[in-house]
Amino acid sequence: MGSFRSLDRNRPGSLPARTLLRRSAALAMAGVLALTPMGTAAQAQGGIPLVRDAETEALMRDYAGPIFDAAGIARQQVDIVLVNRNDFNAFVADARRIFINVGVITDAETPGEVIGVLAHETGHITGNHLVRLRQALANAQIIAVIGAVLGAGAMAAGSSSGSSGISQGGAGALTAGAGLAQRSLLAYRRGEESIADRAALTFLQKTRQSARGKLKTFARFADQTLFSAQYTDPYAQSHPMPRERLTQLETVARQSPYWDAPEDPRLQARHDMVRAKLIAFTAHPNTVARDYPRSDSSLPAEYARAVVTMRTRSRKEAVEAIDKLIRRQPDNPYFHELKGQALLESGNPKAAIAPFRQALSLRPREAQFQIWLGFALVAANDTSLLPEAERILKAGLQVDENSPIGHSQLAIALGRQGKTAEADVATARGLMARGDFEAAKRYAARAQKNLKRGTPAWLQADDIVSYKPPKLPGRS
Repeated sequence: MGSFRSLDRNRPGSLPARTLLRRSAALAMAGVLALTPMGTAAQAQGGIPLVRDAETEALMRDYAGPIFDAAGIARQQVDIVLVNRNDFNAFVADARRIFINVGVITDAETPGEVIGVLAHETGHITGNHLVRLRQALANAQIIAVIGAVLGAGAMAAGSSSGSSGISQGGAGALTAGAGLAQRSLLAYRRGEESIADRAALTFLQKTRQSARGKLKTFARFADQTLFSAQYTDPYAQSHPMPRERLTQLETVARQSPYWDAPEDPRLQARHDMVRAKLIAFTAHPNTVARDYPRSDSSLPAEYARAVVTMRTRSRKEAVEAIDKLIRRQPDNPYFHELKGQALLESGNPKAAIAPFRQALSLRPREAQFQIWLGFALVAANDTSLLPEAERILKAGLQVDENSPIGHSQLAIALGRQGKTAEADVATARGLMARGDFEAAKRYAARAQKNLKRGTPAWLQADDIVSYKPPKLPGRS
């Protein structure tokens, strides 16, 4: 829970019923097209550890907006999803989502480093690489099947003739077929990564931004693999070798008239704030104390220390630290959000209502603030506040339909008002959001029995009851 909110890592995120098919399949493909040269960072097994934070998401949208414009993509078409991992990686799962690890932001010292990553992933989207990847997977499977058939035939012949040499050769053919398929697929992926690199440089030039940040990212990769490169088979990598990739990119990037363009100071200031916040939420307090010592009186440093105080000290100390931030920037909605979070999580939801209201007044269209406020109104345990909680939560879920917390709190608000069937629908939608499809169907079926046919709530329940899990690539 929190302004920085982790979602259950064993559940793939929150979705409305009619779009669940596409998104579930997309998450199953997670990690297929990744920026890192070290293989896939997000494992589809057990789900992806997602996290929500309004401030970080707003910054990512502002980073990506001009890139999407340059790529000819509608800004509202692509969501940027935060992954709660500290390694430096990003990937696309379909044409509607870019997944970016928190570690990308905490490692990056400048906006350009993150923008370069987003530009690269946008290159995968515009290149239609996931559709083409599925064809490459099919081709790789065909190669593997041919090898398996030949190998099985040789093994059968060896068995019938009593020749161990022939049967051993058949086993080798089986292995060779699989190896050839793997190398074919990896070669395809190396080519697509290079295409995405070039597309990223084009987008950066169109938006008059320097590619220095992107080059800094690949310099980091090259340094990480410097000592192991001599033992690495370049044809067994899913991405071009880092040093080779860096050299290719730098040659082209330096030709841009915007190579020396400075970072936007406003974005740099916001980046410093978000980076401090994420480090404070994810790192050990001792690490935060080292990175942001008391001698550092900058606003990012105070932000980081306030978050650590909230995580480790008393409510009174946390509120005092956050109030100090608010005095420096009274119109910063995220400081008021943080204060509301500190009060809510320390067991004082009634006191949390006012700061959440203030945050929402400063950023009225922020759905996460609406859901926070609805949460506090429900948790206040005051029946007179439930109608407002219902209204606020429904408004937030209209914009941010992928919020398990929003659905669960709406279910509580509805249930306490005696709207049992509608509460069951909200519960079912929350369960769908968490990937518990069977339980969601049970709640939806129960709700339908007590709802008028054709009403919005009945239709939502019907969507869930009728839902069939997708057939994922490589599965029958």
